[in-house]
Amino acid sequence: MRLIQFEYQGRLAVGTVEDNQHIRLLEVEGGTYQLARDALAHGRALAEEARLRAGDTRLDYEQIVREGRLRAPLSHPDPAHCLVTGTGLTHLGSADTRSAMHARLAAGEETLTDSMKMFKLGLDGGKPAAGEIGAQPEWFYKGDGSIVVDPEAPLPVPAFAEDAGEEPELVGLYLIDEQGHPWRLGYAVGNEFSDHVTEKANYLWLAHSKLRACSFGPELLLDPLPVRLEGQSRILRNGEVLWQKPFVTGEENMAHSFANLEHHHFKYAQFRRPGDVHVHFFGTSTLSFGDGIQTREGDVFEISLPAFGRPLRNPVAWQQEQTIATVRHWN
Repeated sequence: MRLIQFEYQGRLAVGTVEDNQHIRLLEVEGGTYQLARDALAHGRALAEEARLRAGDTRLDYEQIVREGRLRAPLSHPDPAHCLVTGTGLTHLGSADTRSAMHARLAAGEETLTDSMKMFKLGLDGGKPAAGEIGAQPEWFYKGDGSIVVDPEAPLPVPAFAEDAGEEPELVGLYLIDEQGHPWRLGYAVGNEFSDHVTEKANYLWLAHSKLRACSFGPELLLDPLPVRLEGQSRILRNGEVLWQKPFVTGEENMAHSFANLEHHHFKYAQFRRPGDVHVHFFGTSTLSFGDGIQTREGDVFEISLPAFGRPLRNPVAWQQEQTIATVRHWN
């Protein structure tokens, strides 16, 4: 089952995707967030709650998209209570990249960069046995719910940015229950969207490079996730394909298990605040930046994974003016 959120008659609505062309409207007020809270209150799985709330109204999916009413598949009524984060150096990459990495790893610990040491930690201990704790991954903060851009909407790039590059990733979507337990509602396709030029200049600027907008969806997958997924990442310029490349994800293609990545996020008590939403990006191994691509105003990112239905699409919108952030004071 796949869910979408959209505007319908002046409210945030939820629907199930039927035959990739129609949406079955669910009888719930408050979007996916309220649907999930209701499922927890009733002791039901989210998919079961959605089936029980399905009404008779069927809507045209393309019309929703065409009229600009499509929204991210999960949001919090107060964006400050949605935390957007991610983990990096989690994917094994292509066979060639993996082979080169292993060659460098075999050269000896003293020759490894900090990034390669982190990657090696994942290879050696990122998939612990059940009940055990594995290696810590790289972790970063992106922002709160205010940075989430709806599918099909423009991704804003600040004027001070050096780059605007896509990162095609799986995204885990979570809700914290009233007892402080995290619940994974499902997964979505995401574009983590980073400034790779800034990051490349100095890896200690990684935190700066991640403080950008992002997008995920348009569909929330409730079914079990396949261990191997293969998708396509594309950039279109003036309606034509500028760059495209397949990418692989899923646990079979990762150095860490999802359970390990989730543990090292939710082990912090401040991330288990009842009622909060978490949007967590799980990393990637495919970037157009690695192929020398520089995006421009109006370029369109398109990320697709067949298991997730409709592709995630967003154009790029560069902001023109940079102002100095001035702090006001009384003395």
